[in-house]
Amino acid sequence: MRDAQQAEYIAVLYRYPTALDAYELGFAPGVREDYSYQVEEYPNVDLPVVVLDNDFTDPDIERYVEAFEQDDPSVAIVGDAYSSWEAEQLNDLTAQLRERYPQKRYVAVPKCRDAFDVFDDELVLGYPSGYSDLQADDIAAVDAWRGRPVHVLGGSPPVQYEAIMDLTQPTLSGEPPADIVGMDWNGFQKGAYLGEYWSDEGWQPADHLAIRETAHESLRQIKYFWEERGIWPETEPRELYGAVVEEPDERLFMDQGGDPIPDREALESAYVEEYEEYGTLAFESRTAQQWIEYRDGLGPV
Repeated sequence: MRDAQQAEYIAVLYRYPTALDAYELGFAPGVREDYSYQVEEYPNVDLPVVVLDNDFTDPDIERYVEAFEQDDPSVAIVGDAYSSWEAEQLNDLTAQLRERYPQKRYVAVPKCRDAFDVFDDELVLGYPSGYSDLQADDIAAVDAWRGRPVHVLGGSPPVQYEAIMDLTQPTLSGEPPADIVGMDWNGFQKGAYLGEYWSDEGWQPADHLAIRETAHESLRQIKYFWEERGIWPETEPRELYGAVVEEPDERLFMDQGGDPIPDREALESAYVEEYEEYGTLAFESRTAQQWIEYRDGLGPV
């Protein structure tokens, strides 16, 4: 049962800076196909799209495949199936993608009972647990979900944990457990805007914290919640992708007379480059970096 409960990834599908802070804590960052991390103005941030969700309010397979090809996610949540025909469409799509990219995980959400009979055994079932027009038990009894790989969609950690227990605990009839592949939840971000962070003991006031700090505290508490229950993944995405914010050898802006980089946000906005002559340096602006490279004859490694 323990192996069935331990997730391969726990995702946060949101923009910068939440996505960055989540990644550095060990979560799997991701976006929906209709938006990005919005990090264009932060040259020292290079976040991978580990999970690519679909725009369930306006589904379009061609648009999703285009985003998939561009973002190269490890996990693709391809869509919802409200009929056998839609299930067949998603099944065919994931079969085609799996043939080209067999190492990735593909998730589809059955929104009708017939979809369970159409989806192939390799397809991860999206289990609606949060903001959804239909909840999992509206679609099928729990035994339909068991014996299959599952991604728990939405819901706070206690809600998700209850779902995981329903899907994996031994039963008198000996039904096989579901394999909990992953989960995601973004509700803590709304709490951050309201001045509260999530904890195992309920929402806590965070008037003393900025919004980014409040969301970060929720993420820290969520990670602890899953670690305590043995569900946190053994391998975190940051172990596979590495650092996404480069650190200079010294936290100084070379184009500001050696002034210190004042805070984390400034580092994320910095232009960081490695040079054979001087090591890894940071610049406050691209123009200044190019001027100093020209003046001193520096060439990036």
